[in-house]
Amino acid sequence: MKRGPVKYRTVPYRTVPAAGRRGAMGPSHEPPMRELLRTNDMVRLSWLQALLNDAGIDSVVLDHYTSLVEGNIGAIPRRLMVSDRDHSRARAVIAQSEGG
Repeated sequence: MKRGPVKYRTVPYRTVPAAGRRGAMGPSHEPPMRELLRTNDMVRLSWLQALLNDAGIDSVVLDHYTSLVEGNIGAIPRRLMVSDRDHSRARAVIAQSEGG
C-alpha cells in the first residue's frame, strides 16, 4: 500500500517565544512551546511527529536547518517542540508507545 508524502504544518517564528516573553513580531497569541526531546535520529523524530499528529498534538522541529548546515556530524541535535498545554499529554503518548 503506497502512501503519499507526510504533510507538516509550519509554525511561524512568533509562536515559539520563550515563556512569558514577546516574540520578534509582537505579542504572540499562541501558547509558548516546550521542548519534548532532542535527537539526531531523523527516523525517530519523524516517527514521533507522526505519532503526535495521530494523537491530535501539533509539533514543530527546531534546529533542522542549522543541523543540515553543520554537515551531519551530529553536533547540533534537532529539538521536537510541542505546545506548553500539550506537553504532559505528548510525554504520555511517547512513553506509552515506547513501552514505558
